[in-house]
Amino acid sequence: MAALSDEISAYERMKNDLETDYFGQWVLVHHEKLIGTYESFESAADNAVQRFGEGPYLIRQIGIPAPSLPASVLYRSVHA
Repeated sequence: MAALSDEISAYERMKNDLETDYFGQWVLVHHEKLIGTYESFESAADNAVQRFGEGPYLIRQIGIPAPSLPASVLYRSVHA
């Protein structure tokens, strides 16, 4: 099973091509593969949950910097 860090790394490798063709859309990455691009976060999330359950998978808006979360939130989500 891929870890979230693997999904992020896969996205980083695809980022330049995605930004050229899909800037502003949402991307779903699972098992280090591009699953699809979506017009909204909700569409990407619905597809992700339906296909993969709890994950891990990455949903990110293309061309927008990743959100920065406090360490306490990150620690809680990883160790919950």
